[in-house]
Amino acid sequence: MISAAVVGVGVFGRNHARVYKELEAQGEAVRLVGVVDPNLERANAVANEFGCRAFGSIEQMLATHSEIRAATVAAPTVNHFAVAGALMKAGLDVLIEKPLTASLSEADELLRLAAAHKRLAQVGHLERFNPAVRATIPLLTQPMFFEVHRLSVFTPRSLDVDVVLDLMIHDLDIVLAFARSPVKEVRAVGLPILSGKVDIANVRIEFESGCVANFTASRVSTERVRKLRFFQPSQYLSIDYGRQEVLVFSVGAEGRAAGDPTVNPQIKVLKPPVTSEEPLHAELKSFLQAVQNRSKPLVSLEEGRQALALAIEIVAAIREHGKKVGLGGMTKGKQ
Repeated sequence: MISAAVVGVGVFGRNHARVYKELEAQGEAVRLVGVVDPNLERANAVANEFGCRAFGSIEQMLATHSEIRAATVAAPTVNHFAVAGALMKAGLDVLIEKPLTASLSEADELLRLAAAHKRLAQVGHLERFNPAVRATIPLLTQPMFFEVHRLSVFTPRSLDVDVVLDLMIHDLDIVLAFARSPVKEVRAVGLPILSGKVDIANVRIEFESGCVANFTASRVSTERVRKLRFFQPSQYLSIDYGRQEVLVFSVGAEGRAAGDPTVNPQIKVLKPPVTSEEPLHAELKSFLQAVQNRSKPLVSLEEGRQALALAIEIVAAIREHGKKVGLGGMTKGKQ
């Protein structure tokens, strides 16, 4: 039985507490012991909701509950390094919400701490656990062009980071995992709209393999869109993250003929089977399994750092583009 805790119980942290409790009720080898938040009113509310203890600090929790073995770090990004570092030094394995840290130097120090204290650390790139993404992985051959859109309506959460580190980083992680090639060139443009940081961005990335990826991310849209499309030899694949669906269009392959008579009859359309599951359930089950088996997490610290490094490079490219067009003061956020 793994005794677990959640540090930071805002919107994301509360969901982690909820899922730990649901997994416990479903017979998984986990017990939610407590939640930590400097806002004690919020910590108490979540603790009462899910039948666990509330703490105002990590130190308070560890002083009274040394049996805790694993914890989710869902504090604001600027606190990820301090919180995750303290937990690993205390002997806990951690799942750190994305983005991993606020800087690459902090990410590198977490890698060092994990190795020094022999701790498992997983990064919360949730879309890796989307059933549609998992169903796509066996279909990968040689992706050569990606078109990715992640649009969201404006909310006051996560405004400590810009849209690249808030939303686009999900898709950066997926494309890095799919393309499996070093980045060659980054071009980017972005603008602040409703916050003090970049709220909408468009990015073009070229990989050493010749693969190209276009990303659009917005947190000021009037609709929600979460789609990734890519081409590989003789195939076009479309992933709808929200619907948890995959469509595969193949030339000269076995499959169900497209029902639309305007579609070329040489093109076959397949809809691979997808087992629906809440991605956070799959993510936490994967994390707990890694803790139990002492195995490498599906999304490692190294992969979290790789996505963070690319996101920071994009933020820098946006800043440089802003200077060129006379908007040099628009993105002063430090990374």
